[in-house]
Amino acid sequence: MIASSVSVVVVSRGRPEALTLCLTGLGQLIHPNFEIVVVADPDGLAATLAAGWGDRVKMVSCDVPNISIARNLGIERAAGEVVAFIDDDAVPEPTWLAALTAPFADPEVAAAGGFVRGRNGISFQWRAREAFADGTAAELNVDTDQVLLRRGVRGRAIKTEGTNMAFRRQVLADLGGFDPAYHFYLDETDVNMRLAAKDCLTAIVPMAQVHHGFAASRRRRGDRVPLDLFEIGASLVAFVLRHGAGLDHDTIRQSERDRQRKRLLGHMVAGRIGPEDVGRILATFDAGWRDGQTRKPIGLTPLGQPAVSFQKFTPTTHKGHVIHGCRPWQRRSAHRKTLAAVAGGYHVSLFVFSPTIRRHSIRFTPQGYWLQRGGLFGASKRDQRVIRFWNFSSRLQAEVENVTNFRQIPQIYFN
Repeated sequence: MIASSVSVVVVSRGRPEALTLCLTGLGQLIHPNFEIVVVADPDGLAATLAAGWGDRVKMVSCDVPNISIARNLGIERAAGEVVAFIDDDAVPEPTWLAALTAPFADPEVAAAGGFVRGRNGISFQWRAREAFADGTAAELNVDTDQVLLRRGVRGRAIKTEGTNMAFRRQVLADLGGFDPAYHFYLDETDVNMRLAAKDCLTAIVPMAQVHHGFAASRRRRGDRVPLDLFEIGASLVAFVLRHGAGLDHDTIRQSERDRQRKRLLGHMVAGRIGPEDVGRILATFDAGWRDGQTRKPIGLTPLGQPAVSFQKFTPTTHKGHVIHGCRPWQRRSAHRKTLAAVAGGYHVSLFVFSPTIRRHSIRFTPQGYWLQRGGLFGASKRDQRVIRFWNFSSRLQAEVENVTNFRQIPQIYFN
């Protein structure tokens, strides 16, 4: 089967270092036929050029703080049959794109969404969810080893997460792309609702996984403390104006406001913000709700054909996936071997186990390899026992097996 041509769109604003890391991860994707479209502010485009990506990707300038506008610019440059989206503060597993886009072999599939791992690289931020006309979402119980095809209905959609989703380009273009009324919040959920109203089929793809770091932005700190809730309020009222006919908008507003207040109080109790900050930040939500009343639903104009031809990306050479495992006192030697393997065209996972019960974490490094650290006797998956006794080789074997399917590891190299 010939893989569909895919355009991967990355939108970036104010986070050039995160964008560079994301591109490094995209460079290791195992997929035969894709291009990369970077839609970024001047700092992001400068970082892309500085990292040597200028002639490898399509670059689109966008200095407007509106992710829907930026994504539509990306769609206009996207020449693939399928358009996939990932955030600049996320990194994909090497098999992400192949898994995410495989369901489009079925001509009825219009959209697909995968699973998103959080900052520790192991726990999930989001898996499968469905979205409702009041802007809320609920977890779906799905088989984590199987692709699930589902149709939404008007007022209830299969949700795709903005940092891990794909759409058949023609379907998305005919919808008019993303609605600029949503500057960053509920933008993809609005698309999901419009697809559901047209009885479109969405694929839930558990094996299509990305790691999402929740990097700092002008709206939140690096510890996820919100700085401004204006666009959450504004986007929510715009959403219910379009999709929530017959619902009590005041009830929706109060429910979301209460949820945000509870979140802020949690940060206050943890000492991240002061009592005076709670009311101040909540006031931005109220101001946003008032502004959102002016964002009346408008008809969206279908997007045209791609402005430029397909620019096939040549990924970093993939000679195989190498595994290095070591103790902390062997880290320097293992790091040298790891960098040499990366330079030699291999994908690499480095496992560092200390003689402790520390929980594990996984991250993709700027040097281009996957690093998992934790105690030899500590838990990696969060539902495991806190303490379990292992010898080094058995623990390494077990942790490699956990990631083999995501990284196409045909052989284990113990070092």
